Amino acid sequence: MHPLEKDLLSLKNEEKAKIYADFFKTGKGQYGEGDIFLGITVPQQRIIAKKYLSLNFKDLEYFLKNPTHEYRFTSLVILTEQFKKANEKEKKKIFDFYIKQRKYINNWDLIDCTTPNIVGAYLFDKDKTILYKFAKSSSMWEHRIAILATLYFIKKNKFKETLEIAEILLNDKHDLIHKATGWMLRELGKKDQIIEEEFLQKNYKIMPRTMLRYAIERFPEEKRSLYMQKTFKA
Repeated sequence: MHPLEKDLLSLKNEEKAKIYADFFKTGKGQYGEGDIFLGITVPQQRIIAKKYLSLNFKDLEYFLKNPTHEYRFTSLVILTEQFKKANEKEKKKIFDFYIKQRKYINNWDLIDCTTPNIVGAYLFDKDKTILYKFAKSSSMWEHRIAILATLYFIKKNKFKETLEIAEILLNDKHDLIHKATGWMLRELGKKDQIIEEEFLQKNYKIMPRTMLRYAIERFPEEKRSLYMQKTFKA
């Protein structure tokens, strides 16, 4: 047994595991079906991850392919930390590894804690075609990777991809994508509310309610109400 595995298993908490399994929708037919939880908190996992920052791709792949959620989360924390300290050649290898293993990055927290700082950071000054491919794929998780990657761009005051991918995802069927897209639009609005509102005025009447609600969360109450009633006029 790998030492990282031993460290994680030593923190197993069955009571929390049941709570997490419910929270991350692991029931039959739900988005997290098949996910197994040990009941370890995120801060605990981050502390353990710091001990194993030199883990190689072979070991990381072993943990990523494991149905235990905390194995995947901890390995992705390690990968993200490795990316931060890597040179350009190493960053490409990490990015390629991440993309290759993306079928195992299959819950919203796994994506949210890693995609901006690996996929977004790597693609910032490169061709971003892959994000549009993901946004148009049949995979909900690829949709979330596509929109979450743009959080890194938003922080760098680059909004084009967020707006274009958000438009692609307007007709998405899943609540998790509505939340993620609305969240990115809200983050964009923190940088430039005029640009966010230009997008909203064009699309708010057809946006899923959850997406719209997340996008306008910081607006004054009266304006939020008009948007949600689909009666807002600029």
